[in-house]
Parts: sequence; C-alpha cells; structure tokens
Amino acid sequence: MSCMNISGFTFIKNGLSLGYPFKESIESVDPFCDEVIINVGFDDPSCQKDDGTYDYLREHFKGKRYVFLKNYWDPALSEGGKVLAQQTNIALSKCRGKYCQYIQGDEVLHANDYEKILSGVKAMEKDKRIQGLVYDYLHFYCNTDIVKRNRNAYRREVRLVRNGIGAYSHLDAQGFKAAGGSKLLCKLVGATVYHYGWARIFDVMEKKVESFSKLYHGKDFVDEDKFKYYRVWGLKKFEGDHPANMSDWIEKNKNDIDVLSLKSKFQLRFLSRWLSDLIENTTGHRVFEYRNYKLL
Repeated sequence: MSCMNISGFTFIKNGLSLGYPFKESIESVDPFCDEVIINVGFDDPSCQKDDGTYDYLREHFKGKRYVFLKNYWDPALSEGGKVLAQQTNIALSKCRGKYCQYIQGDEVLHANDYEKILSGVKAMEKDKRIQGLVYDYLHFYCNTDIVKRNRNAYRREVRLVRNGIGAYSHLDAQGFKAAGGSKLLCKLVGATVYHYGWARIFDVMEKKVESFSKLYHGKDFVDEDKFKYYRVWGLKKFEGDHPANMSDWIEKNKNDIDVLSLKSKFQLRFLSRWLSDLIENTTGHRVFEYRNYKLL
C-alpha cells in the first residue's frame, strides 16, 4: 500500500497476567500510525495457550488498521532474551509503511510528543541519510511518582526506523541495528518514552521478574533471591504528568511503599556507577555510554 506512511508494531505475551499496560501502549502510537502490527506470544507451537491477551486485544482494537499475529515463544531461544528480538523482528517484517514506530508492552508515548515525532519523520523524508529516530526515556520504579536515573537505566534508544533498509532488533530487543550489524544513523527528536516496566504492583512485579528470569536463563531456571524493591542509586521524584490514558493502570498499580525511605542497597561494585552518574549530573555527559546508534 504505497499510500501508507507509518506502521506501528509491537509484541506482547501474557500481558494480562503480568500486568503490562499493553493496551495503553498501543493506544499511544495509534493516533499517528496508518496501521498497527500486534504480535501476541503463545506457550505452544499451535498457538492455543495464552492468558487471554490475544482475545482481549481483538476486542479492543477492531478494524483493518490492526494486523494481529500469533507466534510461539520457543524456550530454546531463552539465552539472553533472544526471543524478544525474534518476536520484534517478526512484527517488523509485516510493516508496510515507509517508517516503523516500535513500542514495547510496558512503554507509552505522551500525546504532547506527537508533533516532535512527526517532525522527525518529516526530517527523514528530506534527509535520506537518517535511518531512525531516537527517543529519551523515563524509567519509573516501584511507583509512578519515582523515576530511576542511573547507569543501569538507558537514557535513549531507537524507537522509529526507516523501512526497507534491513534494520533489525537484536540481543534482547532493547534497540536496533542496521543491515550487516552496523549502527543506525539517527536523529534525536526530544520525544520521551514512559517506561513502566518496574512500576507494577509488587505481587505482579514478582511474577514478571520470575518470568523474565526464565526468558534469559532457560525455563528451568530458579532464582534463589526473591524479588524486592530497594532504594537504588539514582531515584528521584517525578514532577511531570503521565499520558492521559494511563490513569486507571496507575491507580491499580500503586505500591504501599515509600521507596525513598528504604535502606539503600549499596555494594562496592556500585562505586564506579556512582562516579559515572556524578559526572553525568555535573556535565550532562554519560561516560562510555553504550549506544546502538550514531547521531547525525
């Protein structure tokens, strides 16, 4: 369909049982996408076993604009979370737009940033060198009034790519690479991804951590350390506003924990991270920052 400009694409598995804001995530890209590819994961090769996420999504997103996929999550791809990149790439391969807007099931865009994103796409129309757009990140932790800004929380990542250039998701689907494994040439647009992956209610968060441990280490992996929220380095109060459609999810996921009053979890190996964060807070530069991309 040559008239199509932007395809949204995402993947999700066990979105209901693991408390993802996956409906809100899709809603946040819907207004500026011409189609949305929704790849739902299943526990069996015949794609019959899931937690109801597939049917839930079919009920909420109706019409020809929404393309639904069913795919089996092979436990043999658990090393390093490779199945996440695999499922991302399956969805990406179905995109028909000139540009492909990626969103994960715990990420939500703010309507205030739509113009910034569309301005970035217009820049891509004019400058064919630009292969992707880079967004900033807000990582919420424990509750949605707390953000985590430290060395372990990536500041930025590619979330929109030009179609037809061989771009692909790699490793555990944090970001994208260009064909041949080189870094994508990108533009920083000032839009922000609101990441709620670590702000779920405690009981659900515990299940999510257990599930992801198996994704990264194999289906038989048992983590002896039970999940807890800690006061980690880099926690700050969030003073901004959330995307409007997140209000119900936020209300359901409030933890009765004042994480800033908890005892700090400090280990000697964290000292280098603390020094790196101190330099960043002072200069705005993150030392030896890992990037999947190059900024033009």
